[in-house]
Amino acid sequence: MRKKLKMTAGVLALTTVLAACGQSAEVNTAGTESSQAESSVSTDSADASSGSAYEVATVRWADWGEDYHTGFPDTAASEAGIAVTWDTILNSDWADKKAVLLAGGDLPDAFMGSICFSESDILTNTGSFIALDDYIDEYMPNFKAIIESDPTMKALATSADGHIYGLPSKKPCRPTVANQMFINKQWLDNLGLEVPTTYEEFENVLTAFKEQDANGNGDPTDEIPFGQGYADSVMFFCLPFGTTIGADGTYMMAIQNGEPVYLPVTEGYKSGIEWMHDCFEKGLIDPELFTEDSSMRDAKLMNETPIVGAAPGWTADSTFGANADQYIALPALAGPEGEGYISSDPEHWNYSRYEFVVTSSCENPGPLLSWVDKFYTEDASIQNFYGSFGVGTEKNDADGTYTVLEPQDGNSADTFAWIQSLRDFGPKYVKEGFNDKVNYAAENGDASKLALDKELGKYAKEAFPNVSYTTDQLNTLATLFTDLDAYVASNQATWVTEGGIEEQWDSYVKTLETMGYNDFIQIQQDAYNTYNANK
Repeated sequence: MRKKLKMTAGVLALTTVLAACGQSAEVNTAGTESSQAESSVSTDSADASSGSAYEVATVRWADWGEDYHTGFPDTAASEAGIAVTWDTILNSDWADKKAVLLAGGDLPDAFMGSICFSESDILTNTGSFIALDDYIDEYMPNFKAIIESDPTMKALATSADGHIYGLPSKKPCRPTVANQMFINKQWLDNLGLEVPTTYEEFENVLTAFKEQDANGNGDPTDEIPFGQGYADSVMFFCLPFGTTIGADGTYMMAIQNGEPVYLPVTEGYKSGIEWMHDCFEKGLIDPELFTEDSSMRDAKLMNETPIVGAAPGWTADSTFGANADQYIALPALAGPEGEGYISSDPEHWNYSRYEFVVTSSCENPGPLLSWVDKFYTEDASIQNFYGSFGVGTEKNDADGTYTVLEPQDGNSADTFAWIQSLRDFGPKYVKEGFNDKVNYAAENGDASKLALDKELGKYAKEAFPNVSYTTDQLNTLATLFTDLDAYVASNQATWVTEGGIEEQWDSYVKTLETMGYNDFIQIQQDAYNTYNANK
């Protein structure tokens, strides 16, 4: 079923991989067309007939070759006395391949990376995966110590049925701030304006961008004060009103006053949309915000002469490309009540579930899990995020600090990290304060994001956690949220462009209730309660 080209590497010299911390979505620069990447064998030091030879599958965004496992993962396998055959699968092939594997039962011993299976995949196919609870005490001392000391990792390890099917991760060098707002500082300087600090000052700045020749090209009509970015442009525009949206797949949930809330029914959302409509009517927002496709958006954000004054995204360079040096992060704008907000969702951006799962095909999970337990150290985590010591990273044993090295192959720092490490995927764990021990030898998007984080992280509010759902809950949510989200999106576009939210709000909420909102929010509350009970 799997096409493989096996290569024996022997016992590898000790190298360790320091894994980079950039956003995994920006990975479209390094891939080459291929239906399946090669498989390889990590070491021949273990006797395959002894039960210590394992096949581990992983999914990669693009065909970056096999170097990602030849550092720490293969060295750790050699030290653990096991042989690991890697089956590297491209994400473009994975959906079809996954269906065949789960249906046919011809499974490898384990899967590495949360990209492989969703919680629904795991819990609806529990016969294909084994619970790891009984192996942790004997084979995983590092992981056991972590879940005994870190309640978040314990909660993330535990599925809704109380068992541990997958191992979680806490990544190094990840920020508290997720996506954020950026503004063109060059335009501010051109017009003699200060960086806004409140939502009212922001509106005044956008008005100046519209009415004056902010980009200085002689055409006072080509500026777009606020445009579509690489994050939810409506929720980020309304951030001063508390619309603290989380990562994708979080059902637009947040925590307010200690309770789970669905943001599109909150008073803050309503007030934010009202304000956004006022700004839209004044011409401060791109009139094509809800109709343009991604290519139109990109053309505007990266126009040779900047024409977008403000937009949300991960970093300035990933949002505005060659124009990045003109943009700075917008402060957490104070809203009507004087409170500033940022988008922060560490448990979905920085932690993850199901980074390593063992299948029912594995006859002897113990030695395999002993190998994976080696991933739960800080040395391993940084190497599995940026690249091996001497390749992607270095460690200063004198003071315990780390340096992320400059890419050696001409690629961007982010792409080089993906080539040389597991990057966002696979088990990892670092303690609080770890990021302060990491230095960067050259320009790096992660470094710039962490620098911004020092300014804005203090505005982070509690986010809806990375909860686990039962199979029934997942099935119900799949139906309910599709309908609720479509109705919310339709009304949102209408209210921003045409107004009417005040008059239509009560009927909007009642319609959501008839569509199953009460069942939806009860599932979220129950999952939240279970999550807290598992800590």
